[in-house]
Amino acid sequence: MTDSSSCTPPTRSLISASLATPALRADRWLAVLSLARKWSGNNAVDIKKNLSSSLGKLDELEKFFAYPGAQLLDRLKNCLIEDDNKAFLRLAQRISTTIVSRKYHRDASSWNMDDHEDEPLNRLPQAITHLKNTPYFEVLSVVPHAPSRWPIIQEEARGVRRPEDDFIYQPVVVGNAQDALTGILLNPDISAVVLYEGFAAQNAVDNPLLAAFQSVIDFSTIEDDETLVLQLAQAIKKIRPEMDIYLLSDRNIETLAGKPESRLFNRIFYQMEEPLELHLSILEGIRNRYRTPFFDNLKRYAQRPIATFHALPIARGKSVFTSNWISDMGEFYGPNLFLAESSATTGGLDSLLEPTGNIKDAQAMAAQAFGADHAFFVTNGTSTSNKMVLQALLAPGDIVILDRNCHKSHHYGCVLAGALPYYVEAFPLAEYSMYGGVPLRTIKQALLTLKAHGDLERVKMVDLTNCTFDGHVYDTRRVMEECLAIKPDLIFLWDEAWFGFAHWSPLLRQRTGMGAAAALTEALARPEAQKAWDEQASTLGENPDDETLLNTRLVPDPRAVRLRVYQTNSVHKSMSALRQGSIVLVRDVDFEHVESQFHEAVFTHASTSPNLQIIASLDVARRQMQLEGYGLVSNALQIALEIRKQVNNHPLISKYFRVLNSAEMIPEAYRKSGLADYNTPDISWDQALQSIKSDEFLLDPTRMTLSCGAAGFDGTTFKNILADKFNIQLNKTSRNSVLLQSNINNTRSDIALLIRVLVDIATDIDKKILDNDDGYQKSFAHKVHELVDDLPALPNFSCFDDQYREQATATTLHGDIRRAFYDAYKESECEYIALDSPEIDQRLQSGPTLVSANFVIPYPPGFPIMVPGQVITQGIVDFMRKLDVKEIHGFNKALGLKLLKRVSNKT
Repeated sequence: MTDSSSCTPPTRSLISASLATPALRADRWLAVLSLARKWSGNNAVDIKKNLSSSLGKLDELEKFFAYPGAQLLDRLKNCLIEDDNKAFLRLAQRISTTIVSRKYHRDASSWNMDDHEDEPLNRLPQAITHLKNTPYFEVLSVVPHAPSRWPIIQEEARGVRRPEDDFIYQPVVVGNAQDALTGILLNPDISAVVLYEGFAAQNAVDNPLLAAFQSVIDFSTIEDDETLVLQLAQAIKKIRPEMDIYLLSDRNIETLAGKPESRLFNRIFYQMEEPLELHLSILEGIRNRYRTPFFDNLKRYAQRPIATFHALPIARGKSVFTSNWISDMGEFYGPNLFLAESSATTGGLDSLLEPTGNIKDAQAMAAQAFGADHAFFVTNGTSTSNKMVLQALLAPGDIVILDRNCHKSHHYGCVLAGALPYYVEAFPLAEYSMYGGVPLRTIKQALLTLKAHGDLERVKMVDLTNCTFDGHVYDTRRVMEECLAIKPDLIFLWDEAWFGFAHWSPLLRQRTGMGAAAALTEALARPEAQKAWDEQASTLGENPDDETLLNTRLVPDPRAVRLRVYQTNSVHKSMSALRQGSIVLVRDVDFEHVESQFHEAVFTHASTSPNLQIIASLDVARRQMQLEGYGLVSNALQIALEIRKQVNNHPLISKYFRVLNSAEMIPEAYRKSGLADYNTPDISWDQALQSIKSDEFLLDPTRMTLSCGAAGFDGTTFKNILADKFNIQLNKTSRNSVLLQSNINNTRSDIALLIRVLVDIATDIDKKILDNDDGYQKSFAHKVHELVDDLPALPNFSCFDDQYREQATATTLHGDIRRAFYDAYKESECEYIALDSPEIDQRLQSGPTLVSANFVIPYPPGFPIMVPGQVITQGIVDFMRKLDVKEIHGFNKALGLKLLKRVSNKT
């Protein structure tokens, strides 16, 4: 008997399958190809039987895809029936490689009905011959007709195509709502849905993939066709909000069009009386998403003959291309970069600071794409985006609840705004020299402490990083709900620099700021929200104590809530934008009252000479994500899940390296679901869904902390080895780990390279241990012990010195960071003490207090262990003395710690 077990698709856990559903198809086709290769060399009965079984499983998926289509699939099955293993292999190879490479998007020969690529194209589906160089997508039709009529419906759709069409699409037909949702989950090429009224609700066979979305639509409760159509449209929008939906109805469509729920549909038609209009409407919907107002105008601008009399010599490129000395720059970048440069805001361009034309349009399209009310492009990074928001919404004396471990831009934003940070601590992961997220209980305790002190009215904002650099994702909706229950007008700033891609994952979207704000807005409008608050108020009474409030799952009063949510995204970090391309997203019911000051913050921080290419790339990045973001993000998730599996299951690599799982990165107290690893095969649906929906923290699958301490490498050393020796680049490190990130740019080939490199490094370590004596082995073991076991404790924020606090006896933690920051400008008010000086230890014991004069930020771990005005403790000094990193911002080893002199010492 021939063993074909290696040809079966790789086992996926339920949660990994739901996060990376489009990958299921490629897995199954490659498994068929592997079996076909075996069959061509060994005509064994069991191989043919396995092939037949595999093709049967493919039928479950292929009905949701236009390519290869029923005819090519029938041809493949006939090769199996006719026992023609050579023809089967040729056709299976062509179909599988075409699917993996997506060649059918751009090459008409892929649709050839035979297994020979040089056959004439007269067998191609009607009007497919002009496919090349035309953007391609697919349209899902949900119909009430018998399957025997589906080919006719497909041909009718193809029949209205015209050579002058901007885009080309192929139809996919299903007969019920359940299959419709399955189709949009599995097939990222589907960009529009046509609903023919009268289709069925459910398939005869339950689909486990839909369990992840059972709260979106309950098929068992639907009573009539109209309800089914509306609920399916709502479910489609919740899963893939970018989708265009068209309704074909045989009822009174004039009445239906006047109902509020009709806004779900791009257009409503009276059955098929206007097939060409439906076709043109589908193309128009795609055209609207494809449109990039600024980039389109910039391309037109570059094509015009323009004489420039403004301060930008590089514009039009003449100073470059005619130069004897820098013409190589022109050859490297090409002419378009220079033709599209200008410092003008006229002639088809626009002003980023006060847009009135195409930039304004581009920002409006971005807001709609991300589910926001307003969007603002930023060309100097999310550092600036964060400072804009903080300066616009906070005034001197306002208090902001702030994660001490957040990006430095938030701390500097407080300095600029004069706001008082009330630092809250994230849970520590000392064994990896990093922090996670801030527990909700900690945030609630800060609010309740400030309330008890009489300062709750001054608390304007909660400012958190979602997800963190290391991948910790908040339950954003719950955080906002419980905080709003304590103070209903709080502003939330979610720094999602690393998480912008999540909007295009139906499961991760609900944990973004904008996604949670949309869900919360909808929930607060329901009668159940008021009822829940009334019941809670009755249970808690008028004056519940803090412990009761901390232990209660609080709900806000919907009558009092003012939902004000801001989200910043580094578009360049997870989408196809140029470096420093960022965006501010706004969903603030009171934005009209702060809009003028927001624009003042833009004027303060934005350059008057913004980079036009960055603006254009933000415009294009939005276009790409609206048209293919779902598939790209699914691929990034698949890449990450595969890396986790390959590294942690490899017998040699896993001796020295490990991608940390959820159990290692998130303490059990914040994982009520018990989910430990995305790749656990026997995970239950209930557990998977509970993790995604209700765990206090979720680990972003695309962010992989690779532990390297067991290999004897600190993070910085290992990062340099990967870059210098193997051409693998990465960014963040800790004392004993490096961070790998998968994104929409990665491929399966990148996985292969990484695994090969890790195998080479692990093999080299093994060889050195075997080839050397006990001395080397003891030295290696000692190095591993230092990196894995002997780690410095992570210091928490201590407090601000009394001179920077309003009341020295207060139990609250906020302080005047701005005054401390500017006090450090006065040299006479500062002193330096070497870190290893005995004076440090003496003053820690007997005073005077050591007060930091500036921010001190070691990389790694990358958080400020000191801020201006902070009291320096023994734990902070111990941590600094144990650090062996080269990069510490704000610390000059030659001078020592920069300290502020205390008021009591200034006589």
